[in-house]
Amino acid sequence: MTAHRIHAIDLARTLALLAMAGYHFTFDLMLFGHLPPGYVFQGPWPLIARAIASSFLFLAGVSLWLAHGDRIRWPAFWKRFAMVAGAAALVTIATYFAMGFSFIRWGILHAIAAGSLIGLAFLRMPALLTIAVAAAAFAAPHLLRSEVFNAPHWIWLGLSTQIPPMMDYEPLLPWLCPVLIGIATAKLMTRAGAWDKVRRWQPGPMGKAALWPGKHSLAIYLIHQPVLFGAVYLFTRYL
Repeated sequence: MTAHRIHAIDLARTLALLAMAGYHFTFDLMLFGHLPPGYVFQGPWPLIARAIASSFLFLAGVSLWLAHGDRIRWPAFWKRFAMVAGAAALVTIATYFAMGFSFIRWGILHAIAAGSLIGLAFLRMPALLTIAVAAAAFAAPHLLRSEVFNAPHWIWLGLSTQIPPMMDYEPLLPWLCPVLIGIATAKLMTRAGAWDKVRRWQPGPMGKAALWPGKHSLAIYLIHQPVLFGAVYLFTRYL
């Protein structure tokens, strides 16, 4: 299953990265006054932000199955998990010093790390059961939200009634849902023999260039916003 990279997955990651960069660029324009206050918090933008986050988590679930569906390769899993969890911790520390109380306590990288760890338990479960748990994870914040979970140490769970301001927030519930849907989808595609067809797709010269960001998605995630923020800052200050 891991002998060859699937180009379509790398391309999907690249498209998700482009969408994310576009959203963050729009956010930076708003932050520096080039767009009206609250611009990305109204209209279709909240839905766009959720769709982008869902795509990353869905792809994380798909990749987990493709890498470990036949058997869990523990060294490779722990290496990847350490990279993602370490990057999540770096984001938390960096935003704590840069943003104060609005720092990112549990963002998309935290959700991917936690979802990947929990997702291991669903690699051997039936796809329909995985989908049912995904539906329960999606519904949980609407049904189980309580003041009991307002304590800071429960912020990761997603069941609190009061959420402190954060620049990014994807708690375990409901964001475990797209990870599990990704696992179930990849598993069903395996049973249908669909991955053999997907593997045969080969991009042209332009397509090969488009695969590069998807192959380095974690690094690009970490550096894209500082670059965009800095560019908008320089444009605002000097032009």
